[in-house]
Amino acid sequence: MRSAHHLRHLLRGVWFRRLFLVRVSSQFTDGVFQVALASYIVFSPEQQPDAAAIAAALATVLLPFSVLGPFVGVFLDRWSRRQVLALSNFVRVALVMLLAMGFASDLRGPGLFVLILACLSVNRFLLAGLSAALPHVVDRDELITANALTPTAGTLAFIAGLPVGTLARSVGTSAGIDGDVAALAVAAVLYGVAGMLALRMPRDLLGPDFAPDRPAVRDALGNVARGLREGLVHLGQRRSAAYGLAAIGAHRFFYGVSTVATILLYRNYFYASDDVDSALAGLTLAVLVSGAGFLLAAAVTPMATRRVSTRVWVLLLLAAAAVTEVFPGALYTEPSLLVAAFFLGLASQGVKICVDTLLQADVDDAFRGRVFALYDVIFNVAFVAAAAVGAIVLPDSGKSYPVLAAIALGYALTAVGYGLVTRRPTSRVAAPSTM
Repeated sequence: MRSAHHLRHLLRGVWFRRLFLVRVSSQFTDGVFQVALASYIVFSPEQQPDAAAIAAALATVLLPFSVLGPFVGVFLDRWSRRQVLALSNFVRVALVMLLAMGFASDLRGPGLFVLILACLSVNRFLLAGLSAALPHVVDRDELITANALTPTAGTLAFIAGLPVGTLARSVGTSAGIDGDVAALAVAAVLYGVAGMLALRMPRDLLGPDFAPDRPAVRDALGNVARGLREGLVHLGQRRSAAYGLAAIGAHRFFYGVSTVATILLYRNYFYASDDVDSALAGLTLAVLVSGAGFLLAAAVTPMATRRVSTRVWVLLLLAAAAVTEVFPGALYTEPSLLVAAFFLGLASQGVKICVDTLLQADVDDAFRGRVFALYDVIFNVAFVAAAAVGAIVLPDSGKSYPVLAAIALGYALTAVGYGLVTRRPTSRVAAPSTM
């Protein structure tokens, strides 16, 4: 595949290779860490969480990305990014060990979520730092390819970390150790390894470059808030980009409700309440299958958008998501749910690739950073809102034909609405080739 060839070419550069290893090792460890969180919060045998508990957990996971995202860049433009990458991982070693002690003492309530929030907030600095550092290790003419490949590799690393986290739990339990504590201990070690890998690069290699006219931190933070408003105004003048953001916001909402339902099905419907390991393994498999759908989207979207317009491809993906929710989703069996997870993953990533491309093509470069910051907020807030709605409308089992029908109808109405507002001829935009 072309992507494998491009990646091999990029990895010949020693500094790109070292930065790439920091990304892969960090996001691999994120997968191990998330298994421990899911097990303790959602799959703990001492509790049978309802939709509200799952919504609170999802909100905690996404809050750093929703709130901190637009402001992180202010600090990344002032601190050594090599140091940010190293210290972020080292700080997470300490926080994860504290969290392991909390798990061992059966910590619950606000104290638990504060610790989790701290761990995930640090991750926001790490991911943004990796993106900001990339232009310092890649030639300008290879930057687009690197930007397409490295997030995909990071996502694959995260997915690969999930079964490792599950294995760590199993091995810990067999050795008479709390499985979740064992998984967190493994994660702490791996975060330490990622931090050491970051230190193999020179301190000043990744920037930021010196800028004598750079505003003070207080002024810069104020500029972020004003910039987000200006980006919103600019979107009003770039309707195709605005419509794309609206479409992905709606999609993320319905995808979020479906995600909450899926977690509840594995926790309270497919398995007995005390069969935690089987339930967690089943959900991990569903995530892996959904990840396969993400990969297929990266392969077929560039080809599809060379044959039909980006608009038509988005409409087809939204329509396919609507159909998938009804069949096979409504069968409510594990095999049918895996099929649905695959096609929803395909639709989700395919729509995201198209919207990314629309924003890159239609938004003026002077506003692009601010618009993508808004995109980040919309992408995550829509999911959190979906979790909150799921807490209200979903039963504890996760099985609800009316909710399933509402999700399918929501996808269908999103497709119809997007088709109507974009029906005027626009310039054709091809999605970037990632495979």
